[in-house]
Amino acid sequence: MTLSIEIPEATLRALGPSPSEAEGKVRLAAAMKLHELGHLSAGAAADLAGIPKVEFLHKLADFGVEAFRTTAEQFDLDQDTLRRSLG
Repeated sequence: MTLSIEIPEATLRALGPSPSEAEGKVRLAAAMKLHELGHLSAGAAADLAGIPKVEFLHKLADFGVEAFRTTAEQFDLDQDTLRRSLG
């Protein structure tokens, strides 16, 4: 499926020397934000960005997005599980 958006020419120039480079930046930024908001899994976001999932996960830090979201409750539960398994 194709989705088209209009981008002002000045914005396009600011995003890169070529339309394809600008497209890549817009796709990556959209994928990062949609993943950060919880709308897309890392795999789906990587597909949207057009890059492998491993590369997408590495780029999360560049956008200030945490790779893993853990609540305090889940963290405590994980610690308890770890303590029990270690004896």
